[in-house]
Amino acid sequence: MTPKLPSFNACQVISILKRHGFALDRQSGSHAVFIHSDGRRTTVPIHGKRDLGKGILHQIMKDAELTLDDMMKG
Repeated sequence: MTPKLPSFNACQVISILKRHGFALDRQSGSHAVFIHSDGRRTTVPIHGKRDLGKGILHQIMKDAELTLDDMMKG
C-alpha cells in the first residue's frame, strides 16, 4: 500500500522543483512552466496559498520524474 500523498501548495512545489534542478522557463497568467537541463518540463498552477489537487500533484511528479520520497525530503 502506498503512503498517503500529503498536501502541497504551489510555493512548496516550486521550491522542491528548484532544489531538484528545475528553473522557471516561462509563465502565462497563473501557470508557470519549469524546465530541467535534461529536457524534463512540468507546469505548476499558481493559485495563492491553496493546496494543489492530488491529480495535479501526481502529474507534476510524473512529469518531473520525482518520487514521493523526493517530495517529502524537498
